[in-house]
Amino acid sequence: MLKREWARFADRCRWSWAGWLDGWRNEKSVRQWVYAWLASAALAFTLDLSPVERAVILSLGGFVIAAELVNTAIERTVDLVTKEHHDLAGRAKDAASAFVGLTAISVGIAWGIILFG
Repeated sequence: MLKREWARFADRCRWSWAGWLDGWRNEKSVRQWVYAWLASAALAFTLDLSPVERAVILSLGGFVIAAELVNTAIERTVDLVTKEHHDLAGRAKDAASAFVGLTAISVGIAWGIILFG
C-alpha cells in the first residue's frame, strides 16, 4: 500500500512539474508574475520585516502565480472547446483573469498595510 501511494505521489509531482514547465515556457504572463514575485521577495528580505510579514508577502506572491496558472488552464480549456466568439467563453476567461487581478491586488494591500500600517 505504501509503495502504491508513493508511486501516486511521484506521479502527481511529475504532472505538477510538467504543468509548471509548460506554463513557464509558453505563457509570458506566468514569467512576468514570477519576476514580480522575485522583486517583491527581494524587497521583503531587504526591508526590516518580521518573519510573519515576509511569509505573508512570499505566500501571496506564490498565490498570484498559482492563480495565473489556473487562468491559463481555463483559457486553454475554453479555446479547446471553441475558437468562435461566445459570450460565456469570454465571461469564463474574464472571470479567470479577474481572479489573477484580485490576487495581485491582495499583494498590494498586504504591502501597503505592512509598510504604512
